[in-house]
Parts: sequence; structure tokens; C-alpha cells
Amino acid sequence: RNILYLVDGCQSVGQIPVDMKSMHCDFFCGTFRKFLRGPRGAGFLFVSDNVLQQELWPLFVDMRGADWTGPDSFQLRKDAKRFEDWEIPPGLILGSRAAVEYAIGVGIEEIAKRNEALCLIVRKGLTNLNLRVLDHGKKLSSIITVVIPNSGPSELLHTLRKKNINTSISSRSSAVIDYDAKGVSWALRISPHYYNTEQEVALLLKAIQEIL
Repeated sequence: RNILYLVDGCQSVGQIPVDMKSMHCDFFCGTFRKFLRGPRGAGFLFVSDNVLQQELWPLFVDMRGADWTGPDSFQLRKDAKRFEDWEIPPGLILGSRAAVEYAIGVGIEEIAKRNEALCLIVRKGLTNLNLRVLDHGKKLSSIITVVIPNSGPSELLHTLRKKNINTSISSRSSAVIDYDAKGVSWALRISPHYYNTEQEVALLLKAIQEIL
């Protein structure tokens, strides 16, 4: 239908294989600070050849996005840099590259397998504690949201962090439609990654059991 298709893949890159060609997306954006384990403040944008051939304009044309050709004229770049802003922090670029090379060195397929195994342990453990896991879908990711009854979000978060367990709280304001459908206002968010160990997962489950 000639509708531009953008995928926000910030939660996927670094934990599961991502293939732009199979998605047939026009744009794909991501961040380095999440599962890629890169620096905060850096992200990336993929632009398809289809979009480049249409010569679509960015919202703002910056110095990197066009060449000044005359007193009252400019020419957009032919490549994806037309969507790029001029000021770029070299430290974040170098850190992002290091993170990508590290992930590729480990292997995205291997990372995905490891994450799937760890998340299976976590989800089974939470289910054995009679807790409600909110995740649905044919293929689950390395983001686990679970309802912890009789506990406040801030209290729960700080109790776990005192035990050196790093989790976060996902609130309704970030997922209004989804959380209203599930009848919850917040959930504990657990994101195991390939560097975590089975022993750490056991400590997490034990800590949640003690809180209950």
C-alpha cells in the first residue's frame, strides 16, 4: 500500500538475531545502551534503498545531510547520512563500535540461545512461586514482566538492589493499552542476559521468595 514501515528494535538488537531483509522495513532504529551493552546516548538508524531512492527529506536538514550548492539551493545526500545530525560524540561512537564487535565476537545466535535458557529458568521459577508472568507470544524475549502481590514498586526495587540484584519497574504509563488489558498498574521487569549465571538466577528467585 506504499506505506512507510519503521521498526523500533531497541529491545531486540543484541539479544536476538535481527534481519532487515526478512522484515522488509523501510527504517529500523535501535539503541546501544540496552542488550548491546554500549554507551547511553548513542543509537543508530537503518534506511532502506527504497527510501533513499524516493529522496525523502528528514524533518530537519543538517550540515551532514546535504551539500550547499548555491546561494539559495542545496542537494540532499544520496545515502542515509541525510538523516544524520552534525554533532556526533566520538567517545560514544567508539564505545558503540566496541559493543557491536563484542556481541558479534560472542555470536548473536549463541547469545539468543543462552538468553532463552536463562529466561526459561526464571519463568519456571516464578511460576513455581505462584506468580503471574505477564509475557505472551510464540517466541518470548529476554524481558520478563511479573506481578509481585502485596508489595510496592519502589520498596520492591530497593529491596532487590540492596541484594545487588538489578531489575526495574515497568509502569502503566509506559504501556497503557497492554497493562489495562492485563489489569495491572505496574510489574517487576527482569532482563537476564548471556553474561548472567545460573547461580545469579537462583539468588534472584530466592530473594523474590523471601519478599513474598
